[in-house]
Amino acid sequence: MELHLPYETAGPSATGWLDPAPFLRGVAWLDAEGQPVRADPDDVMRLPWDTGERAALPIGMRIEFTARGASAVEVRYRARVPEDDAELHDLAHTFALWQGDRCVTEETVTPRQEGQVRLQLPCPDGLFTIHPPETQAPRIVGLRPVGGTLAPAPARPRWLVHGDSITEGWWSTRPAHAWPAVAGRALGLDAVNLGYAGGARGELPTAEQLARLSADVITLAFGTNCWSRLPFSATLMYETTLAFLRLVRRGHPTIPLLVVSPLLCPEAERTPNALGATLAELRAAMERATEELIAKGDQALQLLPGQGLLTPDHLADGLHPTDEGHALLAAAVARALAPRVPGAERTPGSSRLP
Repeated sequence: MELHLPYETAGPSATGWLDPAPFLRGVAWLDAEGQPVRADPDDVMRLPWDTGERAALPIGMRIEFTARGASAVEVRYRARVPEDDAELHDLAHTFALWQGDRCVTEETVTPRQEGQVRLQLPCPDGLFTIHPPETQAPRIVGLRPVGGTLAPAPARPRWLVHGDSITEGWWSTRPAHAWPAVAGRALGLDAVNLGYAGGARGELPTAEQLARLSADVITLAFGTNCWSRLPFSATLMYETTLAFLRLVRRGHPTIPLLVVSPLLCPEAERTPNALGATLAELRAAMERATEELIAKGDQALQLLPGQGLLTPDHLADGLHPTDEGHALLAAAVARALAPRVPGAERTPGSSRLP
């Protein structure tokens, strides 16, 4: 089930807890239990298993609210409790409170099946965003002001961002530092993160799902995993890019659509994959397909070549950007989109474009 905005606001329970649904942002679909998911639950069986697995995580989901006379906000959540020897056991389970482009406080807690966290507000009135942790798939079940009132933040233009682990935000130190979150703040957009680590290999069912989702802006940033994870030839990359874009355009024929070709990956630039294609050749094929559609009249389609956006110094592991790299990528995307999204009003106090 697709999530449609604006939400209907639910009143508080007898204990003062508010239904969190009207406050959630960055949400694409709801599953049968009413929980946010990042792939169409009615169509997930057509996707690769690893994409479906990543889509169950609440990457990029946020709580956005306007406070009036409140000193703090409390959040009730349910999270998976990792085993002592689990790979992600030691990752910080941190709730971060942001106002505009500034993180004002963080609270790190132990993941619990039933947990609660309190975040102090820096002032009693204002517009705030909470970035929950992502690794243990927390489910937000309640929101409550300490003194005063909370109301859902105003709805903003919806920006669908599809990509791989880089779009998911790998190697950023906090969810709020991933490039879609940074660019979304800068442009005042409701960023919906549809990045799938290990995936984003031009799966056409994903293109059809994007076409069915309501959107004001779309960005596509895939292709790196077509070098190694599922090897493509340059010809296959060219044809897949054409098919993917044409399917997205069936549902969104005129909205701004930005294609970001694969970022720098030094290991892959000149190294042939199993089908003989280097990442440089795959990137060129994606760019050529995009440019051809623009030349044929799609004036709302843009290309942002990815190769020169970062240097090796901005890569934490030779592939994924550091926080600085995510910020640079976000700035480049925001500069490209800003002239095409005149209705995207920046949130008060949000980032200025470099």
